[in-house]
Amino acid sequence: MKTMLYSFLMAAAVATPLVGCSDDDAPMEQRDWNTTTLFAASDAAAQDIYYKPLSGYVGDPMPFYDPVAKDFKILYLQDYRPNPVGTYHPIWGVSTTDAASYTSLGELIPCGGINEQDAALGTGSTIYNESDKLYYTFYTAHKYELAAGDSREMVMMATSPDFKTWTKSRTFYLRGADYGYEMHDFRDPFVFRGDDNLYHMLVSCKKGGKGVLAEWTSSDLKAWDHKGVFMSCMWDRFYECPDVFKMGDWWYLVYSELHSAVRKVQYFKGRTLDELKACTQNDAGLWPDAHEGYLDSRGLYAAKTASDGTNRYIWGWCATRSGKDNTKAIDWAGNLVAHKLIQHDDGTLTLGEVPAIAAKFANAAAPAIAAKSTTEGGSVEGDASNLKLSGNAWALFPRLAYQNRIEFTVKTAGNRDKFGISLVRGTDAGVFYSLIVNDESDDNRKVNFEQQGENGCGFLADNDGYVFQRPADNTYHIVITTDNSVCTMYINDQVCYTNRIYGIQRNCWSINSYSGAIEVSGLKVAGL
Repeated sequence: MKTMLYSFLMAAAVATPLVGCSDDDAPMEQRDWNTTTLFAASDAAAQDIYYKPLSGYVGDPMPFYDPVAKDFKILYLQDYRPNPVGTYHPIWGVSTTDAASYTSLGELIPCGGINEQDAALGTGSTIYNESDKLYYTFYTAHKYELAAGDSREMVMMATSPDFKTWTKSRTFYLRGADYGYEMHDFRDPFVFRGDDNLYHMLVSCKKGGKGVLAEWTSSDLKAWDHKGVFMSCMWDRFYECPDVFKMGDWWYLVYSELHSAVRKVQYFKGRTLDELKACTQNDAGLWPDAHEGYLDSRGLYAAKTASDGTNRYIWGWCATRSGKDNTKAIDWAGNLVAHKLIQHDDGTLTLGEVPAIAAKFANAAAPAIAAKSTTEGGSVEGDASNLKLSGNAWALFPRLAYQNRIEFTVKTAGNRDKFGISLVRGTDAGVFYSLIVNDESDDNRKVNFEQQGENGCGFLADNDGYVFQRPADNTYHIVITTDNSVCTMYINDQVCYTNRIYGIQRNCWSINSYSGAIEVSGLKVAGL
């Protein structure tokens, strides 16, 4: 049977060491890739499926479909690590036609001087004005040192005729305090076209200590009229990076919840903009679905969307972890991760695989089993074409490449049977990392992240998923895509789970049963 030992890895095993892929470009160890012991793998310096620039990381994507060039432009805040003191996060950009491969556009809008209002830059949005043939980017201007009466954050604007050369306006400054909002939380402007043919701008801010989205309208993107509060944030919440769009018959607000207890990307929906606004009136909590509008795990943040008229994608960043330790808290910024937005008949949204990413992996094959559990109380039968696991059991598969796509279907025997997938695993590993489809109740499931193994610490709360409904037929079609340490998992086009897991590449992985019994079919793996 053809095993999952990809051609470039086999070539390295029998010829010369792999070089030039680690963070420090040190030559990599030559080894036998047929073994199952753990390997200390490093991320490539630059990554393309889930984009990372050669230097630094991606913060707060600002996607925009360019009607002139007919491609997507994703502006983002460039995070250098370390950033210059006071002047940081210039706006850089990439372009793509398919959300799977990217071309760098370099720096587009630089930071201002240390004493200027936009010493540091923050999230914004871009729109094209057909009447004057200019691109407009509205962005957050963050002042470094404040004098009496200064605002920490304002909204500023830059324009460009070609998306290459940008000119900052020296006359446009939108200051929250001028309209009754608090001085220092006033950011993330988002501009969209309404059914009234006016431009609408939303700004994340606070009024009287409560988080709100404030609204302005304009006919020309130059003069703006204040319209008051578009939507109040529920309870003590603060909605960052708002994104409003119409898809079919529904209006949506996608936002990132700042509160530390949540830190996830969520959405609201309404048949009209007024109905959308009413979702949070008087802290009503008119959620769009059975899981409070969550679109992904904590592994994706600051996500916003763009559409070419046929497909709508969402881009966010998957955070790095302090010290590249899978048990540590997440940092700000990371890799650019894209998902496809899926709209269901009832107007609810879920995230699914980007078709062009799937198309990259044309060499899929069924892997051989490299090792399997032999403990009492569990059993492993069959091969990758028809695998059965029961009780506490696992089947280990050969080493992964740097970029991988794993696809299979799981059928559980009962409503409470529990299973998962482990990564960064080896036969000598004291710890490994598992994505567990946990049985929260008879009818509910949730993807949990755990450090398992004899030295494992168990559940890692920093990247748990969200509750979703158990499939009525107990069948889970699963697709996992990895790019170096970034991992995404999709279940039945109903569940999306993004995470940062260091050490995936060049190590083995497993499918696990924890209780009950599961049947695994259609297992195929492809690597790049």
